[in-house]
Formats: sequence, structure tokens, C-alpha cells
Amino acid sequence: MRSAGRWARGLVALTVTAASTLAAITAVAGPAAAAGQLKPAITAGKPKLGDVCTSADLGTRHPIIKSAEVAPTVTHFKGWYVTEGSTGNQSVNTNTTETISVSVGLNGTVQGSFAVETLGSVGASLGLNVQVNYTSTSSTSTSVTWNFRTPGYYGLYKGTKKVTGTYGSLNCNRVQQGGSWALKWTEGPDSGSYTTFTTLEEGAVRCEDKVPANSIMAKAQGLLDCGSPAATAKHPAGPVPSAKADQAKRDAGNAATAAEAAQRMKATRAAKPAPRAALNCQSGVYRIHVPGKPLNWSAPLLANDGIRLRESNWTSAHLDNWRLCNVTERNGVIEASLWNWGNGGCATIPADIANREQAYLTTATCAEDDLQRFYIYRDVPGSPKIGLQNKYTGSMLGHDRYADGELIRQYSSGRQDGTGTYTLTAV
Repeated sequence: MRSAGRWARGLVALTVTAASTLAAITAVAGPAAAAGQLKPAITAGKPKLGDVCTSADLGTRHPIIKSAEVAPTVTHFKGWYVTEGSTGNQSVNTNTTETISVSVGLNGTVQGSFAVETLGSVGASLGLNVQVNYTSTSSTSTSVTWNFRTPGYYGLYKGTKKVTGTYGSLNCNRVQQGGSWALKWTEGPDSGSYTTFTTLEEGAVRCEDKVPANSIMAKAQGLLDCGSPAATAKHPAGPVPSAKADQAKRDAGNAATAAEAAQRMKATRAAKPAPRAALNCQSGVYRIHVPGKPLNWSAPLLANDGIRLRESNWTSAHLDNWRLCNVTERNGVIEASLWNWGNGGCATIPADIANREQAYLTTATCAEDDLQRFYIYRDVPGSPKIGLQNKYTGSMLGHDRYADGELIRQYSSGRQDGTGTYTLTAV
């Protein structure tokens, strides 16, 4: 029926042989998922849960994969009838049934080193070669060329293994061990979901073919309407209507439309001015210093400017004074809003650039908004050193270089050189 070696072009084995060493992390095994467990993604220098960290790590994070599902997915399909005299090589234009886009977290894309590390960990944990940069399968009709040696009813397809799941993060934070304290890598409070896919495969399949279960080929065979009149009736060479393929295409289109509507609604909500929130602020007033240096966070004087490193005496307007408001604590991690005494605003990542790596930090009217909420990771008691993470984006706060006027920005994995570690110094 087909050329040698082309029975399953691009097919990637899904066997996962090693058990995970990360507690409670298992692959989600649905009907179309790969069986087995995630195995640990061993990367030189990558920390593991419970490893010791240092104060320089307070402003950094690393991903941990919490779940993964592998589902064979047909992205393009066409039913095709081959008659006597029409065998041989043919190029068939297929229709799009599903478009898969690589994404990590809220961005709908892949932004920053944390996203790339997350997808790399997924591939290593499953033993699959997955996409680790932003890309997508084709959303337009594409051609499949095949050598038809036998007359019959065929399904021409392109497909891949869609990989989805959830992730968490490892953050450096203080933990109590009996009567003492230590800095260790702990599971942080932030989490999210990811989507990626494996190498693309194309081929042709008939109703009577015996194909591997839970394979892309089996998924394509399911779209053939085997047993329908179209599959068994005499038919001229060429395309055959496929109700299942047409429905799959409609379902994919409906899902894409719903996703676009949800994104528009989210953008509309983000554009609305937020109401002023009543804050319950602690009495302490702090400066957020660079350790051992005279520069610290100062709120902007001008609208549309960002929080910058400044000397404490550069102004008398209290723009370098901060209070912690609406404070909660869970598993040793503080969550708080940062209220500025000088301009009365709360630290925030601007909504219109929140999905960008290195988006700057600024202040805005205080509101009950996760863009204005921050996780604070602390050094052992007696040390004022901290790391800060935005709750909405999951990114850590830091700066590119130590200089007067330098903006504070978000970095998905933090600043690995330690420049994301600050001190919370009481005034």
C-alpha cells in the first residue's frame, strides 16, 4: 500500500519508562494520553525541591512540571477515493481540522527564559522532542503527496502529538527546621498551563488498515467514516465528503472563535479604569534597597513613567517610602500590595504590557488587582533580604544594571546574577 519506511513517518514513541522523583507529579492519562509517568528532567545546575539556595536566589525561580497529557491530534485531513487507473503518486490538498499554538502561562505565546525552560522540562520529563519556542501548526490547507499503490478509500492526514499540562515554580524562601532556619528551594504559590506539540507526521490510512492504538494514524482513521455509504460506494477518483472531518473542522473553528471572544473580553476588562480600593496597610514604612548600595526603589514623579532606582535623598516627597498593604501569608510566603507614601499609588505592571518580558514596574490607582499584588520571599530571620514576584504574571522583579534612574522590570526567571535580590529596610 505504501512505500517502505513510510508507514508512520515522524511517529514518536510515547513509552515513558522512569518513575518521577517529584512527589505527586504524574502524567494525566486520559483516553488519548500517553500512559506512564513523568520522569525527572535532569538538567545540570537546575535546582530540585528541597535543595539549599542562597540569598542571591531570592529573586529567581525555576519551573516544575505538575501534570502532562499527550494526545494524538490530526491537524489536516481529506478523504480521498482512489480507483483503478488512478493509483500512483498524487498530491492532495487537505483541510485544517485543528491549529495548535505553543504557549506558556497567560501570554498565549512563549516569552522569556522561564517559558523555554518549562517546555524543555516537559520534553525531558516525557522523553519527547517538543517545540520550545513559539510556533503553531498551519491554519491553512496544505498538501500531502502519497504513492497510492492500491485502489480504495483513503484518509490523507497531517498530525502531531499535542502536549498540554500544568506547571508550578521553585522559589528560594526561608523554611524552619526545628529551632533553626535555612534557605531552600520550595514550591511557590504561582502556577499555570502550557501547550506544545511534537514533530509533525503525515500519511495515508484506509479503514481496513491495522494501526497502533492511540496513534495519530488511528486518530485519522477515526475521521474516515468507515462503514458509511461514502466509504463503500463506487465513486470517481478524488475527494470524498467526510462528515466527521467536517465536524472536527467546525469544532476547531468554534473553539478558536470562543477563545478570541474570551481574549477580547479580557482585554476590555483590563482597559476599564479600576476602582480605588480601600487598603489595610501595616504601620511600618520601608525602603526597598539594593543590598549594600545607596540606590532603592522610588515611585515615578511623572505619569506613564516607571519605578526607578534612586538615592534616598534625591527627593523629600517620600517617593522612596513603601508600606505593605492587605498582607496575607501562606506557607511562609507573604502576599501584599506595595503602597507608595509619596504619590499614593500602588506598584503594578501595566496591563497593556504585562505579557512582555522586561515590562517595567510603575504605580497606579490602588485596586483589587493581581497586577498590583506581589509575593515576597524572605531570607532567614535577622536578614532583610527579599525577592519579589508579581502575582499575575509570575515574573520576578529586578533591574538590568546598577545605575541611578534604572527602571525596575519583570523577568520571567528572575535575574540569575543576583540583581533581583533587595533589602526591605525599615525607615
